Amino acid sequence: MKNRDFTDISSIMDEIFSAAEEFKSAFGEHVGYPPRGKGFNWDAQKDFYPFHSYPPANIYMTDDKTLVMEFALAGFRESDIELEVQGEYLSLSATAPDGEVPPENAHYFKRRLKLKSFRDQKYYVPEDKFDRDKVSALFTNGILRVTIPPREGAKPESSRKIPITRPGKNG
Repeated sequence: MKNRDFTDISSIMDEIFSAAEEFKSAFGEHVGYPPRGKGFNWDAQKDFYPFHSYPPANIYMTDDKTLVMEFALAGFRESDIELEVQGEYLSLSATAPDGEVPPENAHYFKRRLKLKSFRDQKYYVPEDKFDRDKVSALFTNGILRVTIPPREGAKPESSRKIPITRPGKNG
């Protein structure tokens, strides 16, 4: 018998059934199944930032119109991360620490953990809608949370570095 890599059909089927359940739930919630009189809203699940798959991120707006961006940056240090407002964009860059090399001849069963550098990822943050002078960034437990409050006053400067802090640390 030849040595062959094998596909784990069980995990593939689990993913298919999980995706079907999520779709059923989302479809039922928006279409109204069982009937509730709602129309389906395709944009409710739209990815407004499709170009960046790494690092994983949650981007949402709160009831008071504050924009919140959460980036999973496990393995990075605070000093490895740069965040800057540039015109209508928030720019995020990070440099992976040296020495993180996978072992030679490793045969992975699953490999999802990534630790790689990236430069100048741009996230659209309209200048007329958000207050650049009040942007804050908090880095705790490998999660970078950027909070951008809504604009209330005059236009800010076009570019400004944003300090990244940890809880209890004055930045």
